[in-house]
Amino acid sequence: MSNWEDISWKGYLREDGRKGIRNLVLVIYTVECASFVAHGIANNEDDVHVIGFSGCYDNAYAIRMMLALARHPNIGAILSVGLGCEYTQPGKIADVVRESGRPAESFFIQENGGTSKSIAKGKEIVNELKAKIARISQVEMKPADLVVGCECGGSDATSGLAGNPVVGSFFDKLVDAGGTAVFEEIVELIGLKEILLDRAVNDEAKQAVDYAYEKAMRYCQSVQQWSASPGNFAGGLTTIEEKSLGAFAKSGSRSIQGILKVSQTPPGKGLWLLDSVPDDHFMQFGYTNPNDSEGILDLISTGAQIVLFVTGRGSVIGSPVAPLLKITGNPKTYENLIEDMDFNAGQVLEGKETLDSASDDLFQLIIRIAKGELSKPEKLGHKEFFIPYKHQDTPSLQSGCRA
Repeated sequence: MSNWEDISWKGYLREDGRKGIRNLVLVIYTVECASFVAHGIANNEDDVHVIGFSGCYDNAYAIRMMLALARHPNIGAILSVGLGCEYTQPGKIADVVRESGRPAESFFIQENGGTSKSIAKGKEIVNELKAKIARISQVEMKPADLVVGCECGGSDATSGLAGNPVVGSFFDKLVDAGGTAVFEEIVELIGLKEILLDRAVNDEAKQAVDYAYEKAMRYCQSVQQWSASPGNFAGGLTTIEEKSLGAFAKSGSRSIQGILKVSQTPPGKGLWLLDSVPDDHFMQFGYTNPNDSEGILDLISTGAQIVLFVTGRGSVIGSPVAPLLKITGNPKTYENLIEDMDFNAGQVLEGKETLDSASDDLFQLIIRIAKGELSKPEKLGHKEFFIPYKHQDTPSLQSGCRA
């Protein structure tokens, strides 16, 4: 299908000019001790999502991540809940979010009588917030307003042959329609330095890509771990270069505009590479992507209204804030996990679809999701997330989170 740029639907305009495809209330907990109450407040409602940080000591990376998610275009309002002892203050989060034009409230559990009373109070606040954001008027959205992220996990041989190439073809069409595409997992691009540099749009982008690549190499060497797992080998992959080429296929063929840090919104349209690798001086609290949920949340923190997850062997996760669409290039995986998988790119390998027609089908599905259709993880109630301690050379809170 051509003329993707002409398709339109209704979305939610935020004060920073970005547009959301959902109008959610986000409940944020600022320490693990408040997580039970936060989830009790949300009560697994479709339009109330939860994120939180487990640590008692604050961490700039985690705070920046929470602020970015709290001011995501899909979020209409937030409630920030703390226990009362932790360093990260829920009131300060609410203050910053309120400055973005969104309704925001906060409280401490210790000041509200414990578990049951705090859950009741939180539900009352959430209902008030829902009523406020229900009055937000909808505006026209087009593919040019979309930011779509992608990562892959549980890869097998079909990921590089079908799953990621179909996404890459879609990314080309999205960029050509004026939209924005973000891909990540630079540790899964080891061995492709010259190919990456050739795709950089200019010298500035080339220098940024070079720095991020070399940092990823040093990181993998320092932790003595490369992005290849027993599951990858069982799925037919044999070398890190083979896996890297398959992972890179999801980027399509358009020029890489530059490097994004976690919680930084793209400064322009086009294709961007997200760098989530900790800097050389990072504190040894965790790895760059200890699980798929962190990587997906990294993409959502850039403002992606929709995230694609390519998996050959299968996955049963979802995400808060932005719908997750799970794509597989393996027809057997699609049939085996049909309740969880959104899109069967394996039809390309079976000769039932061409790469071009399959990416058209994927684009149409994404438009339907943007219009309000629920992804399979949304239907099942999946809202997994993970915010770790991490030290990273990220932009300032103002530039990184659009305060």
